Amino acid sequence: MNTLEECRLAIDTIDNEILELLNKRMKVVERVGEIKHNTGTAVYRPEREKAIIERLTKKSKENNWVLNKGAIEAIYLEIFAVARNLELPERIAFLGPEGSFTHQAAESRFGGMSDYLSLNSIQSVFKTLEAKRAKFGVVPIENSRDGIVGETLDLLAKSSVKIVAELYMPIHMSFATKARKLDDITKIYSKDKGFGQCREFLSEHGLVNIELIPVESTAKAAILAADEPKSAAICSHIAAKLYGVPRMFDNIEDEHDSHTRFVILSDFKNAMSEDDKTSILVRLKDAVKAGSLVHFLQDFDEEKINLSKIESRPSKDESGFGYWFFIDFYGHIDGEAIQRVLSKHKGEVTWLGSYAKGE
Repeated sequence: MNTLEECRLAIDTIDNEILELLNKRMKVVERVGEIKHNTGTAVYRPEREKAIIERLTKKSKENNWVLNKGAIEAIYLEIFAVARNLELPERIAFLGPEGSFTHQAAESRFGGMSDYLSLNSIQSVFKTLEAKRAKFGVVPIENSRDGIVGETLDLLAKSSVKIVAELYMPIHMSFATKARKLDDITKIYSKDKGFGQCREFLSEHGLVNIELIPVESTAKAAILAADEPKSAAICSHIAAKLYGVPRMFDNIEDEHDSHTRFVILSDFKNAMSEDDKTSILVRLKDAVKAGSLVHFLQDFDEEKINLSKIESRPSKDESGFGYWFFIDFYGHIDGEAIQRVLSKHKGEVTWLGSYAKGE
């Protein structure tokens, strides 16, 4: 290929082949949907999707191909989302508003074709799932800077819905505006925390003396910036895209290592995979007895089960200063070693979900 036109013709030919193969894949997907419908199997299988991405990443690496894991994941997560909508269109509830980081997390797993329902509280997401008005819910459970989201844990403690997947997402802020240059901007909108997270950027670009207007969400900031050409918003990139505000700068936060862990909720149980994590709630019968938690954890140690998190929460259904413990550990609830541990603590453990470990 010596000319640009020859390259374009080659790309067109390859695109035709890709489209033909995708249609063949979706035909198989339709049959998978029929089988799942007849057997009552869940459409969303995160452990299966993870296994496919790992297999393709390994194959690409072995052949020294161009696509790395990030690129493969970006392409195939959208293919998976399209496939699920062909199998059985599902509604996804998430902690809103539209354009929030939770919305961004939901779309990263369920794609652009899904039916999304924005709700104004985490509790509303749980209630919507329990009432069967949506099949999946997406809520934050932990942030690397601010710690655990207590409301999510408290609702998991008493809800019938389970964690079916987790995902870790870096939290990046964008500077979006319809202004042609920085000197034209007269005001900046964002959530109050957004200004605090981007102080260095504002200082470096001489924006500290411009009017900073706090609003209830970064999505709201993008909406306002869309209507005011001489304003700007500090917001998520999905909010900027959703409301048509061009991004002038990306990744403007002072600390670039902030991540939020989101969980996907639903009403089914995942099958075992080779890389599972399980979440449980522990209410020890002898919680006031010295060493009761240590003895409980020793049972995990004896079975060589690795814990990844333990978080205490005040027990709201007990008088005094009682505590529950939320514990994450590696393995599936149906694993033999885990079942041996749990059999020693009947009535003390509530299972919150087993799911493919996120990265």
